[in-house]
Amino acid sequence: MIVIAGKATIKPEKWDEAVQKAQQMSITSEAETGCRSYRFYVEPTDRNTFFIFEQWDNAEALMQHFQSPHFQEFGVYLESILTNAMDIKRYEVSAVATL
Repeated sequence: MIVIAGKATIKPEKWDEAVQKAQQMSITSEAETGCRSYRFYVEPTDRNTFFIFEQWDNAEALMQHFQSPHFQEFGVYLESILTNAMDIKRYEVSAVATL
């Protein structure tokens, strides 16, 4: 499994629009083959900072996602509303256990 975890801070005046686009991105991405989860969360202490958390079955599914029109469009949109560079990490997970 592959996990993508990231953080993005957006322009305050774009918050409402960004939430709508993030909701649609989650729905569309979670409908893709190989996507287990695709979520955005708001930082409790800074409303303009979002955390992104994705789970993918494998690298092939993630690469298909990167090539999708909705990913490309969302990427262009996101770049236009960021206040600084995103911090995104990719994790290759070999085991998962319930705590």
